[in-house]
Amino acid sequence: MAPYLAAVRNYWSLLPAIVVIVVLILVYAVPTIINPQWTSTITALFRTTSVPADATPEEARRAAGILGPQQLKSRRMLAIAMVVGAVALIGFNISLNREAVGCYKAARAFGAIDGPDTKDPCIDMIYGTFIGDGSRPPNEKTQQPVKYYQRVDGKKPKYLKWIQNAPKYDEADLLFGTVGKCASDLSVQQLDDKIMVVVDTDSPCPEDSNMSITPIKLKKPLGDRKIVTLDDEPVTEIHPDMDSWFTVVKKLATGG
Repeated sequence: MAPYLAAVRNYWSLLPAIVVIVVLILVYAVPTIINPQWTSTITALFRTTSVPADATPEEARRAAGILGPQQLKSRRMLAIAMVVGAVALIGFNISLNREAVGCYKAARAFGAIDGPDTKDPCIDMIYGTFIGDGSRPPNEKTQQPVKYYQRVDGKKPKYLKWIQNAPKYDEADLLFGTVGKCASDLSVQQLDDKIMVVVDTDSPCPEDSNMSITPIKLKKPLGDRKIVTLDDEPVTEIHPDMDSWFTVVKKLATGG
């Protein structure tokens, strides 16, 4: 589903139009919910056609905007539906913002830099590995270090649901991030005393604005084994994820 949201993922570009739509809805809907007769009477003030001299009492009442019991009920229900729609519209766009920010935070945490891919982070900035699964042993004379990993247990990272080719939760225990150009060179060795992870290339991977996430399924529980890279340097564990709804609403409301 994520690729189909790309065109409308930028919450801020949609915000002015959303504000106008919501304000117009509320200006009509709130008074109508309180008393539908108010909005009907106001609308009748702008009626340009005159009432025929031989109009029946019912036609005269309609021309004056006076509503019957069934009309009062139906207009109130319509106004309630419009308010629900306005709230749903706001919620949908807050959701888009939450996903985009979550994917951006995850990509940055794994080492991506800002660039053209940040326009749509869930599609272009971070994605699951398309080539290679990290299982091949290294064969170059020199390798490059891997800096960051994330565990997939306990509180599972929600941003994975929105990226391309996302790994399934039950198929991954660890996630390693490399720039897209080096994803196929990732090598993860599951040894008895440690997990050794390197990028099997003799030249450093260039900085890039996109990251490839390679999932690794452990053959046995991690236990006390350390996750290390070149020279047995520990790989840093990170915990990026999507903000809660409360946090996103608070940031949008305060401009944070």
